[in-house]
Amino acid sequence: MPQTSSEPRPLLVHTTAGTLRGSQENGVAVFRGIPFAEPPVGALRFAAPRPVQGWEGVRPALDFGPPPPQAMGAAQDTQGDDWLTVNVWTPEPDPGAGRAVMVWIHGGAYMIGTSGLPEYDGSRLAGEGDVVVVTFNYRVGMEGFAQIEGAPANRGLLDQVAALEWVRDNILAFGGDPGRVTVFGESAGAGSVAALLAMPSATGLFRRAVAQSVPGTFFTPELAADIASVCASEVGLQPTAAELSSVDPLVLAAAGYAVTARLPELVERWGPVAYRSITFAPVVEGHSLPVTPWEALAGGAGRGIDLLVGHTRDEHRLLSLLDGLLGQVTREQAEQALRILAPGPDGARCYREGFPGAGPNELHEVVNSDWLFRMPSLHLAQAHHDAGGRAHVYELTWPAPGMGGILGACHGLDVPLVFGNLDRGQPAALIGDGPSPEAEALSAQMRAAWTQFAVDGDPGWPAYDSEQRLAQVYDAQPKVAPYPEETSRLVWQHHTFAPLMPLSS
Repeated sequence: MPQTSSEPRPLLVHTTAGTLRGSQENGVAVFRGIPFAEPPVGALRFAAPRPVQGWEGVRPALDFGPPPPQAMGAAQDTQGDDWLTVNVWTPEPDPGAGRAVMVWIHGGAYMIGTSGLPEYDGSRLAGEGDVVVVTFNYRVGMEGFAQIEGAPANRGLLDQVAALEWVRDNILAFGGDPGRVTVFGESAGAGSVAALLAMPSATGLFRRAVAQSVPGTFFTPELAADIASVCASEVGLQPTAAELSSVDPLVLAAAGYAVTARLPELVERWGPVAYRSITFAPVVEGHSLPVTPWEALAGGAGRGIDLLVGHTRDEHRLLSLLDGLLGQVTREQAEQALRILAPGPDGARCYREGFPGAGPNELHEVVNSDWLFRMPSLHLAQAHHDAGGRAHVYELTWPAPGMGGILGACHGLDVPLVFGNLDRGQPAALIGDGPSPEAEALSAQMRAAWTQFAVDGDPGWPAYDSEQRLAQVYDAQPKVAPYPEETSRLVWQHHTFAPLMPLSS
């Protein structure tokens, strides 16, 4: 919970479900743990989210709701089953204020995460940006994304739609304008933002979208079903709602996570997702998610949505460290990465020719960065532009000073900079002690761009096009320049990010 500068002052807000009591903290009004759907347990386990029932009297909204079941981290602190809750930070809960609204979707590989982490505290973004900030929980892992017979697909995405419907119906009471909603997210949160652009049920629920490091992983039903079958076998069951509904949610989450240890032996079966240890992703099943985001935007879906999309330069550097490979990649490992991830039959050769002086470490890092985040992000902007939409592109190149400066502009570095939480939460370790005046200045510039985009759709630099390809480059001295990763762009220019399918069964 954020530190308060004084004793909280109670505040009352009336929502469609009942009255809430929040508090005044750090100059903004805060309301935490507001249910937007009924707990998805019991008869509602693995079901689409159901509207929350109202309550009598005044409900305290002072504490974050429990995180959804997951195998790591916050899941160990789970208390209660009211997983589907929203949190609101607002300069003033005045129904007539009409402020722009920013709705954050957290990342976590579609497997972990919760909105109550200190790095997602919205106080600074709301107070200095004069916007309303909303964060929320959604089901992850087996509960939210496993392909389970007898249950709707993409339950985690359906939770996100339900949260946005709650925003539409209630944000006016908190001082927000339901007609000026921006969704923004990073990593799996950015993949969720991209998916929402393609989901018919999300149409009209937001006006603008910010996608930070979009993952290119979307599954076919066949791949998702095969992965779910292997996960369910960890508890000796079939991947059906009838069988799995009796399994404790934390046990089922642990089963889904346990499969990651087996993924190296499944590369011949599942291909890149097994190689990259990816167990869950949105499923392009033709109903809730008819097509991939790239295909949807190319076909004109969301043409009226303003899009801000980008990535960090060294996306994979942190992941290399976590994999124990940073600076240790062998030639054989680099060749394996190129063989599995590079696009088309000539992709590996194109990388070697495009980066002629690169050794195994650089080749491994760049192809992983491109496949995972960089090229999916760029292609999302390109598809939107080609269909007549407006997209703004950025790249974060400022090297993280924390951890001895070895991580460069790594995955996740943009999160503390965008929220302004440079000294709290796990990502603050990337910023280092201090934080430095340089970090504060860069954070202020990024916060101003994000909030201004939420207000009027203009972050302060030109929209991306196919001629100049201008992008905002965020470094110690930010500048507008042609998109920096031109070599990678050319390697991937003819690639289509189609739904991933099994290589064999």
